[in-house]
Amino acid sequence: MNLKQTVKYLYIGHDPISVWFRYGLILFDAITIVFFVATANGEHGTGFTVAGLIIGFFIVLDFSARMWISKDRWKLLRQVYTMADIVVIVSLFLDLFLPWNLAFLRILRALRLIHSYHLLRDLRRDSDFFRTHEDAVIAAINLLVFVFATSTAVLVFFIPENSPHAYIDALYFTMATLTTTGFGDITLATPGGKLFSVFIMIVGVALFVRLAQAIFMPQKVRHKCSNCGLYRHDPDAVHCKHCGETLRIETGGTT
Repeated sequence: MNLKQTVKYLYIGHDPISVWFRYGLILFDAITIVFFVATANGEHGTGFTVAGLIIGFFIVLDFSARMWISKDRWKLLRQVYTMADIVVIVSLFLDLFLPWNLAFLRILRALRLIHSYHLLRDLRRDSDFFRTHEDAVIAAINLLVFVFATSTAVLVFFIPENSPHAYIDALYFTMATLTTTGFGDITLATPGGKLFSVFIMIVGVALFVRLAQAIFMPQKVRHKCSNCGLYRHDPDAVHCKHCGETLRIETGGTT
């Protein structure tokens, strides 16, 4: 087995080794996100810069491997999480040349947590909870990514550096704005801050509503109708509601 076949085996294979490798990538993503959040308001010392470059190196390896084995590289480049990876990589290496803190951009790495097609396939196969609540899990991750990214942006650009609870203040402001609670004890008084607050309200409320819909609306299962192609059905559906075709939806029951 040559190198490319080995990489393809790890990234898209069905064997337990491949599955655990992809779960290992989730763990790596989670660790990098925690690091990015924890160091968002820290001084750009040599230690942080070196650690960021090491993380960036592994992200580049992961990105390069996915591009190398992809059948349609242009389609992969158009994926949201791929574009987020490019932004993260650029922001990490710009630390060497720019005085600006680009930490808020690195939180976009969290978009990698769930959105890989092969990872979704693994979770659907291995987790009853994920199969039942897939839409809610993905909506929750999208909302959390938005909250952490915007909180970090508020922290970097709008919260005074000498604030004793800087990140808590940024997170508190983001959640108060997103939920349109608007207590008013923490505000962004500059024109840029006001425009950013509008952005948080518009995008955040939309993501929050999407999560509420996923939680409270009846859950659907993913099963493509062989006749009309309808992809979402009720869990107990016997016939397709669109064309009446008999469905054979796989369940978690015994065989």
